[in-house]
Amino acid sequence: MIKYVIYIGVVLLSLICTEVNAQNRDFGGLNRYAQENKNVPILGKKSKRVVFMGNSITEGWVNAHPDFFTDNGYIGRGISGQTSYQFLLRFREDVIKLLPTLVVINAGTNDIAENTCPYNEEYTFGNIVSMVELAQAHKIKVILTSTLPAASFGWNPSVLDAQAKILSLNARLKKYARKHKIMYVDYYEKMVYGENGALNPQYTKDGVHPTSEGYLVMEELIKKAIDKVL
Repeated sequence: MIKYVIYIGVVLLSLICTEVNAQNRDFGGLNRYAQENKNVPILGKKSKRVVFMGNSITEGWVNAHPDFFTDNGYIGRGISGQTSYQFLLRFREDVIKLLPTLVVINAGTNDIAENTCPYNEEYTFGNIVSMVELAQAHKIKVILTSTLPAASFGWNPSVLDAQAKILSLNARLKKYARKHKIMYVDYYEKMVYGENGALNPQYTKDGVHPTSEGYLVMEELIKKAIDKVL
């Protein structure tokens, strides 16, 4: 009887802990920029705000070249490790509520690396399209960017066909952008190296994340696109 009571107690404690942990989790990362979002100033009618939505590639960009963002009035909203599923969850908080004129979306790397679930191109593409549609519904212009090249992902070596998946997603995004008259910026072609679709070693140390030199390549491409859209 005593053992049974102890067992029930352990089960109840486990359930309570699970519930508490679930309440503390923030799958979408909505708390990451909550305070910064509150401090974003309201712009005048003639001002043009640009938000960069992304993962660690975007977050690292802000850290590596903060002047590129501050000098141009760009706002970085990248969160390391996130997939398009998580982007979509926080899109209202980190983009729409900031009232930007334009959002730059870079997604796909962590989806293909299977950070949150097995990769499904249809779902990832759908998440990106949903973000586009949300932006357009709020009169926010959109720039779609290609997923950067990567031959593999060090944190998930089980993904053996990264190049094929990246190429397929990029082709689909480019086609969608052309059909809907959305600006598409192709980082991939400027940064790919070798037959296995690797990120050029001149621009990376780990095969996935750009170095300062890699961000310079991206900046030249995206700045021209932003200026053209605005």
